[in-house]
Amino acid sequence: MKKLLYILCIFLSLNISLSAKDTDNEINHLALATLMIYDAKYDKAKDELNLVDKKSAKYDASKFYTTFGVLYSKQGKTEEAITYFHKAVDATKVKVFKAPKLRSTEKYLFSLGSDVKKETVVKFDAKKVKQEKVSKLYMHLSQEYYKIKDYKNTVISLDNAGDAGKTKAALYTLRAECYWKLKEYPSAISAINIGMNIFTEDTTLLKQKFYYYADLKLYQTAIDTAKLYMKKAGSEVDEYIALAQMLIAGNQTDNAIVFLEETKMKFPKAPKVSMLLGHMYLKKGMQHISADLFEESSFYDKQYLKDAVEMHRRSGNNLHALYLNSQNIDKVEKLKQKIAIYINAEEFRKVIGLKKALERYKMLDDDNLRYALAYSYYVAGDYNSAEFHLKKINDNELFNKATVIRKNIEKCKNDTMECI
Repeated sequence: MKKLLYILCIFLSLNISLSAKDTDNEINHLALATLMIYDAKYDKAKDELNLVDKKSAKYDASKFYTTFGVLYSKQGKTEEAITYFHKAVDATKVKVFKAPKLRSTEKYLFSLGSDVKKETVVKFDAKKVKQEKVSKLYMHLSQEYYKIKDYKNTVISLDNAGDAGKTKAALYTLRAECYWKLKEYPSAISAINIGMNIFTEDTTLLKQKFYYYADLKLYQTAIDTAKLYMKKAGSEVDEYIALAQMLIAGNQTDNAIVFLEETKMKFPKAPKVSMLLGHMYLKKGMQHISADLFEESSFYDKQYLKDAVEMHRRSGNNLHALYLNSQNIDKVEKLKQKIAIYINAEEFRKVIGLKKALERYKMLDDDNLRYALAYSYYVAGDYNSAEFHLKKINDNELFNKATVIRKNIEKCKNDTMECI
């Protein structure tokens, strides 16, 4: 947009005057204003525009209003820019365009006098020139209307621009987006389809169409559109992951699994694909498959190792969970998971064996870990150690659990038969 405004400023300055004065030695305020806009001297530009003599025979309303529109646009005064661009449209429609006259000097080999000057007139289509200028103004209007979220007038301006509003695929995505925000969904899809028929090699239109179908919850159509887009664009794995996440967000678990399985065949070493697939199988209650997929993800990205350990622990694969846990270089996280695995396997004495490590890394400040240690002492029959740690728990929920255990300990101390 900025580039277009700069070009327009230069165009105006060249067409108005290349100097600050015209042939009658009269200051050309419009030309000065245009150059000042280009130099970002907006206040001075406005001062010059206010000095333009509208009663002068050389006054050009079309250029005057257009320059004001450009000035307000660059200042971020969108409403004012729209007003003046509309005035420029009206003025341009009634303006009479004349062919520019070009003077050229022709030299003759045997000329005895001075060079002969000959005036030539270039071929000129006034109607075409007028239409081009009006079209450019409507293109500016479409941009300004979009800034203030007037989507209806954005589309109207694009249509009024004629062929200029149809020269790029991006103009059809803009149309479609305006219709979409107006909740005119069929018109949005139609705009995309028209653009696709014209710009057959463009992939952005296909991508936008996919997102529209997804928002409409037409998931199968969205998947088909996405696949066509990926085939055309030669997409990387991130594009496939984005589609999978869209299906997941829409609770399309089965569709997501099918799509992720296809993606996994295409990108077998992509860790995030296996991870997402693992989550989907977990939703289906297939913990063993999920655990294997998380482990596969961890081969290519160690950030998934923790999840792989946890999934194998949940699946009851305690030995394998311990094996994977041994590969964790984060000692604190490694110790936490090891305790969880031992408790899961009811290896409470092994939890007690980690007490010094817990103290070394100051992990007993975590009430959950202190409770796990206390509970292990309780199960192992070391009631004094169990009570010592239970008394240090502050978490309300864990404190209530600790109170129950301490009551049981009292019973056990009074009658050992209670704890058999």
